[in-house]
Amino acid sequence: MSKTNSIARRILGWKLNRWDRWYDNENGIFIHDSDFQPEQNLGHAMLIVERLEKFGYKFSIKDNTEVCFNNITAIGNTLPEAITNAAYNVIELTSVEDTSDIWAQLC
Repeated sequence: MSKTNSIARRILGWKLNRWDRWYDNENGIFIHDSDFQPEQNLGHAMLIVERLEKFGYKFSIKDNTEVCFNNITAIGNTLPEAITNAAYNVIELTSVEDTSDIWAQLC
């Protein structure tokens, strides 16, 4: 699963409707994968920032190529790429925590 696909599904809550598009249940619209490019489009990246802020993450910009969500930092060649990388790091780190919690409950 690509970074963009993971972000669309796990952070934005979009459902995969077809191999090339998602469905945004909140707004009742379909989003084609070519219409959501957060690594290249700052407006798309800011959708991710807004959603993570709703989840309680504090967003900060260290410079145009490094950003943080709370204590999760990432860099990129551009600001949108850095935001996308940081958001993906949030997904990866929360997935690990979720797995640890499950194992703790099972043992």
